[in-house]
Amino acid sequence: MLARGTFARRAFSLIEVVIVVVIIGIIAAIAIPRMSRGSAGAANSALSGNLAVLRSAIDLYQTEHNGSYPTVGSIATQLTQYTDISGATNATKTGAYIYGPYLRDVPALPVGAQKGSTGIAAADGAGVGWIYDQATGAISANTTASETDDTGTKYNTY
Repeated sequence: MLARGTFARRAFSLIEVVIVVVIIGIIAAIAIPRMSRGSAGAANSALSGNLAVLRSAIDLYQTEHNGSYPTVGSIATQLTQYTDISGATNATKTGAYIYGPYLRDVPALPVGAQKGSTGIAAADGAGVGWIYDQATGAISANTTASETDDTGTKYNTY
């Protein structure tokens, strides 16, 4: 029992505080690089997913339009609006415009210098996120040959 007027000391020693700070520092040194790699991996996964959605929409369009791919000048509207058999577009479904829409919106490019761009064109340009070949229906990311993922794979070859 403590005598009146004396206090029991209940505090951390300097050594205990230093040990806790060192442990927190070690955990941070391990976790921060792993988290930064995780965001890059998420962008790579988003690119693969966006390309899969675009390619699927183009393939479905081609199937429903007697083997014709969307035109390079109108691909965004042909995939996001209703179309007739010839590929003409309309914002609402009618008796002639019965196909589509295949996408709600064109997804944004998640990587590279054109990150955030949603435009689709045959060649690079302002706001172009996706490069499209009307003859084959192929679509790829509008990135340079030097833009690669963690494994060295070029984004434009995904």
